[in-house]
Amino acid sequence: MTTLSPFRLHGLHGSARLIRARSCTSSVVRSHLPFPSENGKYHRELAAGIDVVERACRLCLDVKKSLVSGDGRLWEEKKDQTPVTVADFGVQALVSLELSRLFPSIPLVAEEDSSFLRSNSAGSPENSDDPNSLVSAVLRAVAAEASNSEETLTVETVLGAIDRGGKQAFSQGERPIAYWVLDPIDGTRGFLKGNDALYVVGLALIVEEDVALGIMGCPNWKNSTGKENNGDESTPFDQGIIMIAHAGCGTWSRNFSASLDVSVDVENTWKRCYVDLYSLIHQAIFCIPESQQWKSLPLSSSYGISHDADDAETEDKITLLKVCCGSLCKYLMVASGRASAFIQRARRRRSIKVWDHVSGMVCVHEAGGKVTDWSGDHLNLKIDSLERRIISPSGGILVTNHHLHKQLVCLLQPSTSPLE
Repeated sequence: MTTLSPFRLHGLHGSARLIRARSCTSSVVRSHLPFPSENGKYHRELAAGIDVVERACRLCLDVKKSLVSGDGRLWEEKKDQTPVTVADFGVQALVSLELSRLFPSIPLVAEEDSSFLRSNSAGSPENSDDPNSLVSAVLRAVAAEASNSEETLTVETVLGAIDRGGKQAFSQGERPIAYWVLDPIDGTRGFLKGNDALYVVGLALIVEEDVALGIMGCPNWKNSTGKENNGDESTPFDQGIIMIAHAGCGTWSRNFSASLDVSVDVENTWKRCYVDLYSLIHQAIFCIPESQQWKSLPLSSSYGISHDADDAETEDKITLLKVCCGSLCKYLMVASGRASAFIQRARRRRSIKVWDHVSGMVCVHEAGGKVTDWSGDHLNLKIDSLERRIISPSGGILVTNHHLHKQLVCLLQPSTSPLE
């Protein structure tokens, strides 16, 4: 039996808009917010976003199982030699379909488009009946989590949903009041690696150039350590995290129980997240992109590194965490208090994409942290006025617990030139 679930879009384009969406058991919004709804202007958008990110994470887990079993063509390499998987395309299609159904007036900016699938000889619509084709795998993955289960999805529907977030997301000259930003999988290389390599589904809502809300889902995040579990392996209850933030309402997280049957009564308690309180650099815990080395940062002239906090006891060493892969998992580390700072240096030949950062930015900010460029200036989300896809921070991006921010800006400012 299906039900009709109303969602109102508040605060955008004047009056509220009522949209009734068909939902089935798998699409019921089970994610009650951790704060009173009247406190959050975009609480309905947040609730819908939590639901779709959770289902996107389930899609990732299903594809991951297929990767392990070697079932069909599940990943390819793009022209820029970066990997792309069924999960990347599937998450973007799923999120696009759900958000356009609920909030049709809000455009989407996302990482992928369908050109790779369309140009792939086995990924063309006429070959979609081939069960081993990439596009067939994407279609199956989306159909398993889409809320409109009574409506048959077609290849063109899925490809069109992917393209809704592509470079042509905005009409010529359009200046939307609000738009979604999605990273379907931040850390695809991590997704393809073992369980210790993190990957994140990141979704944010931008309203009038400010990040109104952010949601990050990390299915294989470890919520407790081996010591806390007496050395036992993590149970499904300990695996995964959903972190959310709404402007003015704080940052919250809870365990991700997507691998369990939806009928199981699982404790879904939201916990308030705060950054750590370290104010001395040599006591702080740092993380950097896996593609960059510590010696490329100005701090390396003053501080050595240790990968074990117990070894970094002198004032000339800091603790550097090995956190792979992508940027958003580093924001998770800082917002949850597991790391004190994340530093990324800009590169001349590689633009910094907005979807790699915005959902994490609001989570860190609402947890008490700070995000700026190396000069200490706020990141300008409208610098790419036509496509809203890139940001150009001076020197790079600095994410901290706020207590360290001024000290680190002073150390970084002399070297704001990007790497090659």
